[in-house]
Amino acid sequence: HGETEGSLAGQHTSRTDGPVTANGCALARSLAAQLAGKIFALVVTSPRQRAHMTAQLAGFPNAVVTEDLREFDYGEYEGLLKAEILARAPGWNIFRDGCPGGETVAQVAERAGRVVARARAAGDTLVFTHGHMGRMVATSWLGQPPTFGAQLALGTCTLSILTSEADKPPGIQAWNCGEEV
Repeated sequence: HGETEGSLAGQHTSRTDGPVTANGCALARSLAAQLAGKIFALVVTSPRQRAHMTAQLAGFPNAVVTEDLREFDYGEYEGLLKAEILARAPGWNIFRDGCPGGETVAQVAERAGRVVARARAAGDTLVFTHGHMGRMVATSWLGQPPTFGAQLALGTCTLSILTSEADKPPGIQAWNCGEEV
């Protein structure tokens, strides 16, 4: 999704659903040019306004909303900066530890697995989601354990392309591509 005040500040926001900033809107509109002429069997978005708004600005106003693409439920860490979380839980890694009072890694991995299964069944799929969830979807796509998500940096309003060819294992064609890279 496009940049929000929360993502700009580095806050962990899942249930908190702020709008996309003016810069985020401009970047989302630039996605429209990059995606022009591409045909997708399925376009899906998180229900959060920041993801849905990004889909609309990128030229996909009819993206199918799915709860499976919402961000990790950060529970007690909602709205906190990573430094604040680490002060409470030194060594914390969301892809290993999940979030107290929120979702477990297994719960998020299960949602990501459903997104991947749906995309594989549909064919070329365009997904509008969130940073941690996008990393979990890629991890599931690649058949890696959830902890692998920690190795994938993902900025706001960037494009990533996951591949699947009959004679090759699932892969990554492009990752985290955009103006913010």
